Amino acid sequence: MTTGEDRSYADSFSSDALTRPAALEPSDELAGYLDRFRSRFSVDDVLSYFERARALRVMTVGETIVDEYEYCESIGKSGKEPILAARYVSRDRFAGGILAVANQVAVAAHDVVAVTYLGERDSHESFIRSSLHGNVRLEPVYVAGAPTIVKRRFVEIYPLQKLFELYVMDGHGGELADEERVLCESLERGLGAVDVVVVADYGHGMLREQAVELLCAKAPFLAVNTQMNADNRGFNTISKYRRADFVSLSEHELRLEVRSRHRDVKSIVEEVASQIGCRTMVVTRGARGCVVFDRDEGYINVPAFTSAVVDRIGAGDAVLSIAALFSALGAPAEIIGLVSNAIGALAVGIVGNKSVVELDPVRTELKALLA
Repeated sequence: MTTGEDRSYADSFSSDALTRPAALEPSDELAGYLDRFRSRFSVDDVLSYFERARALRVMTVGETIVDEYEYCESIGKSGKEPILAARYVSRDRFAGGILAVANQVAVAAHDVVAVTYLGERDSHESFIRSSLHGNVRLEPVYVAGAPTIVKRRFVEIYPLQKLFELYVMDGHGGELADEERVLCESLERGLGAVDVVVVADYGHGMLREQAVELLCAKAPFLAVNTQMNADNRGFNTISKYRRADFVSLSEHELRLEVRSRHRDVKSIVEEVASQIGCRTMVVTRGARGCVVFDRDEGYINVPAFTSAVVDRIGAGDAVLSIAALFSALGAPAEIIGLVSNAIGALAVGIVGNKSVVELDPVRTELKALLA
């Protein structure tokens, strides 16, 4: 969601992407894939899982991140320093991190709770609460002396090109023992009252050993994404979790787990899934679509549905949010793969976390794909 100020630029990107299906890539690979899918499943088979997801009680767990976009126009090299100078145009602010995941989950499931860390100072709590969907309940743990995480991106207005990123956050030096105790108490209270737990682990210090072990031990159905970013590179891989029922990762995040740039992705998926006892895994591959591994159904390649990308921020979270619910409902791997790519194709047409992917555009996309 935006703040209400300086909206016109970001709005111009999102409105079109949310009212039409993403442009399909005219390839023999995609045509063959869709023919095979249609021979096994109808669009009603796919959409039925959205109906069933309405009854799920879902807990989302992870750091709150306030995403700020500072739009500007480059005007050249500074006259006195070897740096780029830019002219300010406008700014926008989005509810990111676990807030974006909770809002996306809430499009499909009607009972959602977001368990998260907020800073005791500079909490942005009013903005955060106003940005949540009406069926999302916030359960914050306040971190003493720290701000809520803000990621401020300076963005060339046309084309939408990020120039620089600034993190407003504390480092990882603090013990956070009191906060982790409160977090674990909140998790203990809530885990028995939900059907699905969706963890978006951004690696900024919230999810440490005790909380991770509690989630692995007691979550009824555990879906996890461990994200790689500038702050945690190499320290936040999926083996941090000894158990997960469903995992969604980018290929780069997956390869970081096994420290290999060149191994066949299929062998890596099978190794990692076996290591953590994961039944179903989605690996997103950008322009190459995604792959889905299922313990019973095997390995499935799904080609990309679009190459039109406005902004990749938030796309992986959108895929995690919906694919996790489908997996929890026992959807076939082929359906999980199709829906993952459809959600991803729509999500990359939205600036940052300005909006979630609503169900009507998803239905339109799926009907266009399977017509």
